[in-house]
Amino acid sequence: MRISVAARQAEYRQTPIWAEWRGVPPQSPIALQRSAELIPAQVVESAGKRYLVWVEPELPRGKTHHYAIRPNPRPTDGFTHKLAENALQIAYKGKPFTAHVLRGAPKPYLYPVYGPNDKPITRHFPMQMVQGERTDHPHHRSIWFTHGEVNGADFWTEGAGRGVIVHRGLERAESGPVLARWVARNQWQLPDGKPILDEATEVICYAAPDSRWIDYTVALTALDADVKFGDTKEGTFGVRVASSMEVARNAGGQIVNASGQRDREAWGKRAPWCDYTGVVEGDTVGIAIFDHPANLRHPTYWHVRDYGLFAANPFGVHDFEAGKPKGTGDYTLKKGETLTFRYRLWLHKGRTEEAGVARQYEAYRTPPTLIWR
Repeated sequence: MRISVAARQAEYRQTPIWAEWRGVPPQSPIALQRSAELIPAQVVESAGKRYLVWVEPELPRGKTHHYAIRPNPRPTDGFTHKLAENALQIAYKGKPFTAHVLRGAPKPYLYPVYGPNDKPITRHFPMQMVQGERTDHPHHRSIWFTHGEVNGADFWTEGAGRGVIVHRGLERAESGPVLARWVARNQWQLPDGKPILDEATEVICYAAPDSRWIDYTVALTALDADVKFGDTKEGTFGVRVASSMEVARNAGGQIVNASGQRDREAWGKRAPWCDYTGVVEGDTVGIAIFDHPANLRHPTYWHVRDYGLFAANPFGVHDFEAGKPKGTGDYTLKKGETLTFRYRLWLHKGRTEEAGVARQYEAYRTPPTLIWR
């Protein structure tokens, strides 16, 4: 079996590629071969289909690579996963990558999260007390998804009288040479305990020498009644970057969006991507968030702050756009319907421009042309 990969609209440099497989794959482990080059691949089943997945090393725009699919004679040490008491722990080549903390807090979240230099790239507080970190906003738990006004309840902050997101179970968890992937089932409950939303969250992790990726997909289904997401800046897909990366510290932190707006100028602006870079233990690294073109109100608004909060929020229109009345950003999800959000976090080395964040976003937005032969 052979496959051709054509870069017609973007370049693909260290980029995850999914190719739907219609036949029976060879026995694992699998590799793509081009000349003497062997690229590890992994077979994944999703939504009733089978895919071959790999990280494309470097495919310039306008070029085509032709690969043979074959058993891999040199098995690759890649991802592993382990279910602990309250978290699903993910490792890559024997080192920690992240963990999905499922219980023990008012919402699930990813923590710790290790960047491309194998150092934590998100804030430790409130999960751990670390000298020199800010201790503001204890509801900023590393990486999470929630919102500040849902049927009138606050799911963003934590404490008495707030909504909670309760873990209901893991539907799938797998790992291999190319990726780790899992699906968590959660339930949004009002302060009185009434459930209003079912949530299916799929997380996929990939890695390359200078990069790490986390694809984060959330599907929300309204249960017994309509659910209204209110117009507030307090949301929605959030990251709290490592304290050393904060712009406010004047120690090398920087925010840049796709329009070139920087630092405080990027707050409340719409853009298909935004990147927060800074120094972590002597290395310049960054977290870029890509807003999928199919997401509600793409390109999204960015609730990104110089003190380290970094969030994509499609609902807070009246806060982000001067003169818009309260309620402009409201969105009602009808009973039984599902609203899906897709984001990619790219954890990279270097500043926005030198890392090539714009190129990576184009590769995310426009997959290559795939031809099976």
